[in-house]
Amino acid sequence: MLPNILPGQPFPIGTTFTPNGVNFSVFSKSCTGLELLLFDEPNSPQPSRVIQLHKKHNKTFYYWHILVSDIAAGQVYAYRADGLYAPDQGLRFDSSKVLLDPYARAVVGWDNYSREAASCFGKDNCAQALRAVVADDPKTYDWEGDLPLRIPYATTVIYELHIDGFTRHPSSGVSPEKRGKYAGLIEKIPYLQELGITAVELLPIHQFDPNDARPSHKNYWGYSTIGFFAPHSHYSSRSDRLDPINEFRDLVKALHRAGIEVILDVVFNHTAEGNHNGPTLSFKGLDNQAYYLLEPNQAEYSNYSGCGNTLKANHPMVTRMILDSLYYWVAEMHVDGFRFDLASVLSRSKLGQPFADSPVLWAIETDPVLAGTKVIAEAWDAAGLYQVGSFLEGSDRFAEWNGPYRDPLPR
Repeated sequence: MLPNILPGQPFPIGTTFTPNGVNFSVFSKSCTGLELLLFDEPNSPQPSRVIQLHKKHNKTFYYWHILVSDIAAGQVYAYRADGLYAPDQGLRFDSSKVLLDPYARAVVGWDNYSREAASCFGKDNCAQALRAVVADDPKTYDWEGDLPLRIPYATTVIYELHIDGFTRHPSSGVSPEKRGKYAGLIEKIPYLQELGITAVELLPIHQFDPNDARPSHKNYWGYSTIGFFAPHSHYSSRSDRLDPINEFRDLVKALHRAGIEVILDVVFNHTAEGNHNGPTLSFKGLDNQAYYLLEPNQAEYSNYSGCGNTLKANHPMVTRMILDSLYYWVAEMHVDGFRFDLASVLSRSKLGQPFADSPVLWAIETDPVLAGTKVIAEAWDAAGLYQVGSFLEGSDRFAEWNGPYRDPLPR
């Protein structure tokens, strides 16, 4: 080991500041080798350093880890994973692909990003790949005493909105440089107060892939997640690589001051990697079998989401990732609750069959970190599983979007 590199630890997953440097940890049960790539800039075509991780020193069971002492917040990084490419066995390793950390707090590289390059097996896409950023220690942000509002459901009035759509048009009255941005919504708070709402439900603000759409189109709505821990960077009015994190925090703090809770529409049913023809951006290239529900032939993806793939939410690692994501948004971003898109997918087993005792749903139901948050299920999926009135039987916590009541209401 070089003097500025130590073996590191498997926990916590993602990147963590320690007294000795930044610890990196990523899950991959099946890969045979892993490289950590360090870039000088978000759009650098090639890494300035490549650190090879070794099984003997840098792997503990299913976790690859390393500690690097001479880097700081703002460091741009990614991974390459080697292993067997055997789709009929559910394995899709491709060492030519640069991979995003599933626990990335910020995502950069959009100026040169190519979804097409990430979809071609064996083609090196380093210059056109997304990368993660080492975030600041969360203790450095000044929340100024911000606390959860804990407004009872009985007095809650929720306004569902899209960050971009709500603030982009000149008629919104938002400053031109803040239209379509988190900061723009802060300027609309007096209007929200006039309406008498007590909570905003933000359509997806997890980092999504705008290019996951038909040719010549963009993914506007955001139901195409690629980073469950990162605020969508295109909604930031600032240009620094870590600005989306603090601009989102500023928004939450301002809404709380106005007596308004923040509920996130979260999409834990699928990712932006699509079906077997889709790109290898992160999860596919790190451990395809663990992250996705696969058809019996293992080469194709079960599609209970209607979007090409389905997260294997009740795999222990994916359950952990979902819970860790929820923890992050509650503890470090101060959000007040979650609306789970196509939540019935989360009640499917590792074989895709619906079952009553979903580990991930019961973990959310009983978790002490989430005990004070609102959890709301869209209680159906795209494959015909409809659970309105029966979602997670025995649950005392999950509310449900009531489709039969909502859909006929006049707009």
